[in-house]
Amino acid sequence: MAAAETDREAPSVLCSEFLNFSAKDTAAKWLQVSDLPKEVYQHLARYVPRIYCLGPNLNPQSEDLLAQLLLQAPLEWYLCGEDPSTGLSKLEQSNQPSQLCGHVFKVGEPTYTCRECAVDPTCVLCMQCFLGSVHKQHRYRMTTSGGGGFCDCGDAEAWKKGPYCQKHEPSISDPSQEDPLANLSEDMIARTYNVFSIVLKYAVDMLTSDKEDELPQGLEPPERGDTYYCMLFNDEVHTYEQVIYTLQKAVNCTQKEAVSFATTVDRDGRKSVRYGDFQFCEQAKSVIVRNTSRQSKPLRVQVMHSSVVAHQCFALKALNWLGHIIRHSDALRRILCQVGLQRGPEGENSLVDTLMLCDTKMWKGARNVYHQLLMSSLLMDLKYKKLFAIQFAKNYERLQSDYVKDDHDREFSVTDLSVQIFTVPSLARMLITEENLMTAIIRTFVDHLRHRDLQGRFQFERYTAQQAFKFRRVQSLIGDLKYVLISRPTEWTDKLREKFLEGFDAFLELLKCMQGMDPVVRQVGQHIEMEPEWEAAFTLQMKLTHIISMMQEWCGSDERVLIEAYKKCLIVLTHCHSGFTDGEQPITLSMCGHSVDTIRYCVSQEKVSIHLPVSRLLAGLHVLLSKTEVAYRFPEQLPLSELSPPMLIEHPLRCLVLCAQVHAGMWRRNGFSLVNQIYYYHNVKCRVEMFDKDLVMLQAGASMMDPNHFLMIVLSRFELYHIFSSADCRKRYNRENANKDVVQQNNTLIEEMLHLIMMVVGERFVEGIGQVSSCDEIKREIIHQLCIRPMAHSELVKTLPENENRETGMERVIESVALFKKPGVTGRGLYELRPECAKQFNLYFHHYSRADQSKAEEAQRKLKRQNGEDSALPPPLLPPLCPLFASLVNILQCDVLLGILGAVLQWAVEPSGGHWSESMLQRVLHLIGMALMEEQQQLENSNEENEATFNFTLKISRPGEAPSSAPSILALLETLQNAPHLEVHKDMIRWILKTVASITTMRERTAAAPAAESGDQCQEETVRDKDKAERKRKAEMARLRREKIMAQMSEMQRHFINENKELFQQSLEELEASTSTSLEHSPSSWDAAPVCVGPRRCRAGGEGRQVVTCILCQEKQEIRANGRAMVLAAFIQRSTVMSKNRKRPPYNPESYDPLFMHPDLSFGTHTGSCGHIMHSHCWQRYFEAVQAKEQRRQQRLRVHTSYDVENGEFLCPLCECLSNTVIPLLPLGKTSCSSEQPGLAQWLKSTGQQVKTLHSAHRKLKPSNAEDEDEADCSDDCPPPEGFRLDHTPTSPYSNTIKEMLTTFGTATYKVGLKVHPNEQDPRVPVMCWASCAYTIQSIERLLADEERPLFGSLPCRQDECLSSLARFGSACWTVCSLSVVQNHFIRLLAALVPDPQVENSPCILDIDMFHLLVSLVLSHPTVHCQDFSGMSSDAAQLHLFHLVTMAHVVQILLSSVPAETMMEQESGGAEEEEEEGVSLLYSALRKHVNRALPEVSSGWHLWRCVKTGILPYLRSAALFFHHLNGVPAPPELTALGPGQWDALCGFLGLPSNLLQLYHSNQELLEPLLQGWCSHPGVRECLQGNGTLISFPRESNQLIELPEDYSDLINQTSSFTCPKSGGDKSRAPTLCLVCGTMLCSQSYCCQTELEGEDVGACTAHTFACGAGVGIFLRVRESQVLFLAGKTKGCFYAPPYLDDYGETDQGLRRGNPLHLCRERYRKIQKLWRQHSITEEIGHAQEANQTLVSIDWQHL
Repeated sequence: MAAAETDREAPSVLCSEFLNFSAKDTAAKWLQVSDLPKEVYQHLARYVPRIYCLGPNLNPQSEDLLAQLLLQAPLEWYLCGEDPSTGLSKLEQSNQPSQLCGHVFKVGEPTYTCRECAVDPTCVLCMQCFLGSVHKQHRYRMTTSGGGGFCDCGDAEAWKKGPYCQKHEPSISDPSQEDPLANLSEDMIARTYNVFSIVLKYAVDMLTSDKEDELPQGLEPPERGDTYYCMLFNDEVHTYEQVIYTLQKAVNCTQKEAVSFATTVDRDGRKSVRYGDFQFCEQAKSVIVRNTSRQSKPLRVQVMHSSVVAHQCFALKALNWLGHIIRHSDALRRILCQVGLQRGPEGENSLVDTLMLCDTKMWKGARNVYHQLLMSSLLMDLKYKKLFAIQFAKNYERLQSDYVKDDHDREFSVTDLSVQIFTVPSLARMLITEENLMTAIIRTFVDHLRHRDLQGRFQFERYTAQQAFKFRRVQSLIGDLKYVLISRPTEWTDKLREKFLEGFDAFLELLKCMQGMDPVVRQVGQHIEMEPEWEAAFTLQMKLTHIISMMQEWCGSDERVLIEAYKKCLIVLTHCHSGFTDGEQPITLSMCGHSVDTIRYCVSQEKVSIHLPVSRLLAGLHVLLSKTEVAYRFPEQLPLSELSPPMLIEHPLRCLVLCAQVHAGMWRRNGFSLVNQIYYYHNVKCRVEMFDKDLVMLQAGASMMDPNHFLMIVLSRFELYHIFSSADCRKRYNRENANKDVVQQNNTLIEEMLHLIMMVVGERFVEGIGQVSSCDEIKREIIHQLCIRPMAHSELVKTLPENENRETGMERVIESVALFKKPGVTGRGLYELRPECAKQFNLYFHHYSRADQSKAEEAQRKLKRQNGEDSALPPPLLPPLCPLFASLVNILQCDVLLGILGAVLQWAVEPSGGHWSESMLQRVLHLIGMALMEEQQQLENSNEENEATFNFTLKISRPGEAPSSAPSILALLETLQNAPHLEVHKDMIRWILKTVASITTMRERTAAAPAAESGDQCQEETVRDKDKAERKRKAEMARLRREKIMAQMSEMQRHFINENKELFQQSLEELEASTSTSLEHSPSSWDAAPVCVGPRRCRAGGEGRQVVTCILCQEKQEIRANGRAMVLAAFIQRSTVMSKNRKRPPYNPESYDPLFMHPDLSFGTHTGSCGHIMHSHCWQRYFEAVQAKEQRRQQRLRVHTSYDVENGEFLCPLCECLSNTVIPLLPLGKTSCSSEQPGLAQWLKSTGQQVKTLHSAHRKLKPSNAEDEDEADCSDDCPPPEGFRLDHTPTSPYSNTIKEMLTTFGTATYKVGLKVHPNEQDPRVPVMCWASCAYTIQSIERLLADEERPLFGSLPCRQDECLSSLARFGSACWTVCSLSVVQNHFIRLLAALVPDPQVENSPCILDIDMFHLLVSLVLSHPTVHCQDFSGMSSDAAQLHLFHLVTMAHVVQILLSSVPAETMMEQESGGAEEEEEEGVSLLYSALRKHVNRALPEVSSGWHLWRCVKTGILPYLRSAALFFHHLNGVPAPPELTALGPGQWDALCGFLGLPSNLLQLYHSNQELLEPLLQGWCSHPGVRECLQGNGTLISFPRESNQLIELPEDYSDLINQTSSFTCPKSGGDKSRAPTLCLVCGTMLCSQSYCCQTELEGEDVGACTAHTFACGAGVGIFLRVRESQVLFLAGKTKGCFYAPPYLDDYGETDQGLRRGNPLHLCRERYRKIQKLWRQHSITEEIGHAQEANQTLVSIDWQHL
């Protein structure tokens, strides 16, 4: 490394030369020389290696500075011919601002597209343009960019309207006429040309050369040292972990350094990992190669000479410089484009071509730089964009082949520029006609899929990993094809027709390779062994779906193209068919007097394929013939007469039969791959070009055939022909011996076949088949989805097929068919079907899955019953068919179908052992209904000209021929109407008979001329009346039945109560008892209102017994001090929810003294509980079982559970709430009452004596040292005050189990609160318990105040239980600690208020949180009181301590929280004069004590208001504390909101409502104390502004303000760079909602070490900001993240909703999102209640996948 050291000093030597360098002179010299390129190269050769790459650590700041000075400045001087700063600004002024924005997107930057105006979804705007455009008011979609594209603002071809934002509005003069070079002088143009060509050539040479050790001609350095870099390149094969591990071995660096190397390699594409001589670097290279070549190809490493690396660094800099220079002027841009695209003298490749063709040789960083340059130059100049597009298309095949072999992602490949070129409609057309682009893309694609079978079809079986990888990459070609086709031509030229049809030919070749691929054969006997590969074929199908649709749209936009395409497609299909004879023999089928010739083919025995793209394309084109009316206008040009309909329907029919057989369970042994294929065949992503088109093909075939022939072929393919063709099929084919499975299968097949017939006749909602528009089709889809249940917008969109622009067309029609219901605080908005649309419901809708169908049927029948209609679901009215398909209706009245219907009805009449099914009958009834509707429609629309030819009613009323004399269909229906086993279908049969009757009358009427019109109505009415009467009768019977049942039930209830009288009596008594104890002698039994502290406080009568039940053993038990311990499950956590100072550095837990809490509450310990009670021994048994279970779980299978047993966590056995300890339940303390109680002065005096005595006693306990002796002598002579027995050691009133639980909870609080190891003996244990009690009460008081709920009575009982247990525990925890330790705490606490010479460094009054002080004093006082036998009650002590602390708090408020006087009007109007006077006196006394450091305030009213508002939270907390500690019921005024709260509160606390009486009544006693408080040096410091001064009342913390519109948030974060890796955009910016810090989450760069393990930025932040709990918003995912500790976390719904009331996690839909205040408040409430950890626990229990996420890395 010594070499490196000397190198680093070299610049200082060079500095003098560098300083004397003059860019101006160099440029002047260059102007004189003849061979400029040589000069410039010499200059570069001399300086570049002396600036760049001088050692192992690159130093970008100084490099950039020197490069600017020595290399770029001379070029700029030369270019401008004057000082560049003036020259370039001149250029800029004369330049016309460009209309194109051209802003290149960085990763994660927000992009916007308008769903109404964008030509296609790739047209996007950057944020600035979007905000200034008209589209902000439209339906826009926002996404985050993957990086690489650019803003299309100003491109008129990208937008249907509003192409310009305000900034890019074009000026009046038309810029396209002007040549941008017109403004430049000849001289300037020549100079620019020279500079650009030299610099660009230099950069291209440097970046594309693959020599590691030598430089291009003319750049050899003057002297050449032996300094090399070992350069590691990025690839997409190896993982981060592999690279980090390898580097640690190869260049022995630390893990941290290796991570930083790996991050840089991943970001920039390469990084030098070692610097030194050749040998040294070569050695590292060999280690890396050896270590990474085991599983895959090794990492790419090169040993490069430092001068080569230096020139490459500068080459990148030079490209950036070019990009920067051309921004100044369009003219410069134009020149650069010329230079880049100019061919060499012998027609060699231009520089841009060279760059593109070497794309895959370059590393990521270099590619990014030159892609950016191409975008900002060639793509921004419309003239050259066209020329570049042609070059790109010429090189297309080569570029794509390179890309397929390369392993970098698409966004780092030059092929990604296709989206910028091919989506421009004019360019795309030009490239199709001039460069034959369509054909080139398709051919390239087909060439890469070389795996074929013997028939030339694609074969994806047994794909190797390499081939699968290649297949994935080849799919990007389909994307390019989609871009080319995305905008249809409005006018066609002959050239375009020719080239499009050429491309269409190539496309047919591709489809031909897919026709019949992946065929399947039914497995019989044994299950298939290997699941065949099916996904690749479907991936291909899905990718091509839009292409196929777009091809059809192109064809449909020009008649000549359509006719040609149709012919071509037909030829290819015929060719495919001739290849697939599969040895099929011809057979003749005959039935019902018709016969047809077909072939013998069994789907269940032969090969069958689901992939038939050629047939389906033909079906699509056939429909277009009808839609565009070409079929009727140019019939002579179409080969319609030559079509063979049986051939057309053959393969689609096989496919549909395959589906039916799979449903019937005949293909079970073919495994899941087939099930999946069938699923996708019907799935919304594929069905448009699969299932739907097969159906269309059947309709096309059927419309050109005799319907009887069509049905016989269908029967034959369904393998049902033998059932229906026998003469006595109505008698039911005799198959008593038939296998039950076969019968079941045949039943299903018959159902499926009937369904198919319904679909062929009834599915008319396609433009071209039925007379409908595309809107009708979407409406129908939506109606049928909403018939299942109300749905959210996103669910609905998922059920509709998307077009190539990701649009479903739903918004156009949704309003007309559905009503929107807004969501509440949870849930989402739903669309409900408009009632009038329900009549369009078709039970056999062809896109229903079976589950959907049954749900829809149930929902619709229920709806009809609710509306009191009969529950028949008749077929809906259908639109008329187009002429080309008109003959389809005849299927409904053909003989074969009537035969089938008759047979099924006959079987239903005489059901013989499961040979038919109800759903079969239901389908038959539906078909009959369809035929009747058809006939009714025809009759209604018929007139003289077109006679109604459809006479279904006649045919169904004819009985069979002579020999069999079977009854007619109508007769069978009438028989079935009364069949008892068909109750369900009665309504439908009745509807059919009614319709038949009305049709008959219509026919008679038309026959008998319009003579008796009224009779007809009359008959209809009688039918209707009969119907009504029948329904009425049924309803009446149902009502009577209901009443009877209700009467029986109430009789039974009475009976039960009488029998169990004593039981009910007992429970009522218990109820009364419990209410009376809970009120604990309601206030009415007292003369005065209740007081909760002091000698006057109300006693709870008889110390109300409390009986509780253990949730584990269900045993009841009374809570007694000497009984078995009962405990509450509790959860203790550190908290910063109320913190006023998040910047406070964390303390050292070993030495920290928590006795006094600072008023900024920077962190506290919060205890919460779910309120469930257990015996302590039951809990111990339960917890031991949990521990044992955790240990039994094998080490290697250790998944994180949602609780951490090692930290004492467990889930409450009843509600599974996260807990980590238990609080013992204690009875209320007994209190003695004595009449005479001392006043404050006397109490302070005697307490002072007691404290002195304790001091001397404690000193005697310590081993005495010599110096202590003197002090001891002088203070020893204070005798203990009367009645104070030092020798008395109090005995604990508690049983052993309770003592044990006291210790358990105390230790747990200490452990969690201080983050230390448990230690029962530590003197800080009781202090932590008191602090936790105080903090929890304070947080609950704040919560109640913020939500404006009353102080008492509004808390859930679990919080009530928790508070009273905490307070009582606090008063008992001293019994398990050392007495002298707690006494010592009391002495120190008291000394903060009453000066004690023997206690040093007491904190100043401004640094103490008074409520914490009060709780600690009250709870530690019993240790002194237990040795006092003078008859003073502890109540008096509580009261005096309370008064003292309250007074101190008043002083604290006056010192810290009096703002400068405002000129507000006084509102009290003299009602509180006394208070105002008192407070003014006190304030002036304080000002005197602090030497006038306080501002002068004259208004007493102002001061009193400050005191009153400042002290309220303290008083409310104190009321909660004493209420729970002493068990005093709350006064009714405090259980409701209203006036008089202040007086009620003061009364309840035993305070005068004028607090200043405390001061005035004890003035001579308090005055010296005041003086002592104010003279503390801390007070003076704080007042002079040196310390932190907290003002009261403390504001409640809120989560940060979020912007209303989510796009604002994305825009804010888009500029956020990762703080660690210089200037790089963060991939997952995450916002802390507590403090507003932005973090770079989920990346190696920002990991930090915490307690010995690496954690991500969010986890680290939670420990600094939220004591381990964090709430974050992941901005790019639109997701809220809750974290607790290192192993717990969950995602939570974000507070942003779209217009449809839904969240969009992951921003997948991209709809505009707006802040929902209620949901944000809900998150804030969870945080304030300390429920985040609990929420995470519940989420992890409910969803096990959350447990396995490594939360600590986020």
